[in-house]
Amino acid sequence: MDVELRQLRCLVAIVDEGTFTDAALALGVSQAAVSRTLASLERSLGVRLLRRTSREVTPTGAGVRVVAHARRVLAEVDDLVREAISGHAHLRIGYAWAALGRHTLPFQRRWGRERPETDLHLVRVNSPTAGLAEGACDLAVVRRELDDRRFESAIVGLERRLCAMAADDPLARRRSVRMADLAGRTLLVDRRTGTTTPDLWPAEARPATEETHDVDDWLTVIATGRCVGMTAESTANQYPRPGVVYRPVRDGEPIAVRLAWWRDDPHPATQAVMELLTTLYREG
Repeated sequence: MDVELRQLRCLVAIVDEGTFTDAALALGVSQAAVSRTLASLERSLGVRLLRRTSREVTPTGAGVRVVAHARRVLAEVDDLVREAISGHAHLRIGYAWAALGRHTLPFQRRWGRERPETDLHLVRVNSPTAGLAEGACDLAVVRRELDDRRFESAIVGLERRLCAMAADDPLARRRSVRMADLAGRTLLVDRRTGTTTPDLWPAEARPATEETHDVDDWLTVIATGRCVGMTAESTANQYPRPGVVYRPVRDGEPIAVRLAWWRDDPHPATQAVMELLTTLYREG
């Protein structure tokens, strides 16, 4: 079975215009071409799609179903073409947990002022590449190096490492904590996208861990006091939560914020994004 887009467009045009003559005018072809195209589609599908009388053309039961599918297929194809030819006018930046923390809004506003020709969208995708490998974004903000040769990345800034804990946790009374303070606790981690692993502690003093895959679930569990978490400071800026407090980890190494892109197909705005993000983190 070989169904072509021109056949589907012809069928929809006949139904929408009401006659073969008007469909031919809408498509810019001859009436004979419309008849041949419809006949070839019916042969391919093995069903009759339209009833013709001297006054009107109406779809059969099978025709109604095929027309509905054809409209969806043609709409998807139109979206595909629109995306391909206008890709440079749109920019999707993915992130896993927190976008850019306190720099998120300044980035959006400055981009809007300085690059109004490129429409910016931030997309949260909790995957190791923040949606880059899935095709959900053009660039991605990640906080650990991507072990995939398909992607290139560059560090645009550094963020402090913070500990998240329940507001009534004894550690919450301190202005900051140390790594050793967390060794005897249960740490809630996201192994797919997170920056915290037991390897940050000496082998003899590693905390127990539990796993989560979503920032909202992470905060909900931490608020109960059952676990603590360690995260980049952007999480605290983007996700304040009643019952949860964040404290700096004094001896925790800073977390590198990276911008990642497809090595063989970078978005034209990649360099501009990198420069603006680097500026924001440096000024901050």
